[in-house]
Amino acid sequence: MSEPTSPLQDLLAYCREEQEAARRQLAEVQALIRQTSADVERLAQRSLQLTNQIKQMESRPGSTPPEEIIESYQSAMDVQKRLWLMRGQLEKFQSLEAHLRRYVEALDRVLSTLAALEAESASARPSVEPTLIVRLFEAQEQERQRLVRQLHDGPAQALTNLVLQAEICERLFQRDPERARAELAALKNAVAETFQRMREFLFDIRPMSLDDLGLVPTVRRYVETLKEKVKFSLQLQISGEERRLAAHQEAALFRIVQELLTNVRLHAQASQATVRLAFTPQGVRLEVEDNGVGFDVEEALAQAPQRKTIGLTSIRQWVEMLGGQLSITSAPGRGTRVAVFLPNP
Repeated sequence: MSEPTSPLQDLLAYCREEQEAARRQLAEVQALIRQTSADVERLAQRSLQLTNQIKQMESRPGSTPPEEIIESYQSAMDVQKRLWLMRGQLEKFQSLEAHLRRYVEALDRVLSTLAALEAESASARPSVEPTLIVRLFEAQEQERQRLVRQLHDGPAQALTNLVLQAEICERLFQRDPERARAELAALKNAVAETFQRMREFLFDIRPMSLDDLGLVPTVRRYVETLKEKVKFSLQLQISGEERRLAAHQEAALFRIVQELLTNVRLHAQASQATVRLAFTPQGVRLEVEDNGVGFDVEEALAQAPQRKTIGLTSIRQWVEMLGGQLSITSAPGRGTRVAVFLPNP
């Protein structure tokens, strides 16, 4: 008969299984990236060959049978369509790889913490650590659900539309070349717009600048981009001596800025909002304030768990897990101010 295990030991076992599964999935995605990259390279070379072949035909009018020209154009269109699809698939795999890498790294940190707690004393705080880990996994699951919704509503739908447009061009090419050229021009614009949306989507998932440049440049870029999309006045104020923070602090603060500005955008009906970042010797303070309709804070926090969305409850959990402080000041008709303070690690 096996010995009973503690909740902490059960969590350790679960985390190790989850980490192994995530590593296997990461290896599979990396293999897909290698294969897809090779396919993209092959299709790009084929596309270039067909383009050069068509240019040679066009430079010698009358020297090539019409059916051969049509066949070359059709082949070029088919290769281009497959190339667009494969490039979109490659970017999707690369985004998933980055997400899985961060997930594995987070599990590494969780396992290190749990192992240290088990070695120290499993009975010192019997109820706190399991609750903390449950919150961690709930937050990760909510983030995964959000990513799936964004992928479905954004890049996936856009790529589907591109395929449909390409098929329309293909059908029109023989019957109505003039209209086919017009559709191709529209398709080119749609591709450019889709790539821009993909870049924005990838930035929202995990801005590369957050790792390379840090919190302030990333927030500044996010605010500048958002200004072009919203109807209210949006300002960013930085005070104190700017510095890099711990990676988990920068990631958390950026997510909090995203979430709070999304709330302002969707619910506040504000005419102005301000983001403030203040660096002090003790830590960093973030404030997001708007002059919108406001809300009853106690009621909103009480109803938040039933809404199944990332919101104030998740922000409060993130701040608590990082040892910080959260303050929410609001009332109907009086705007909202959310303040977060994270101490130096």
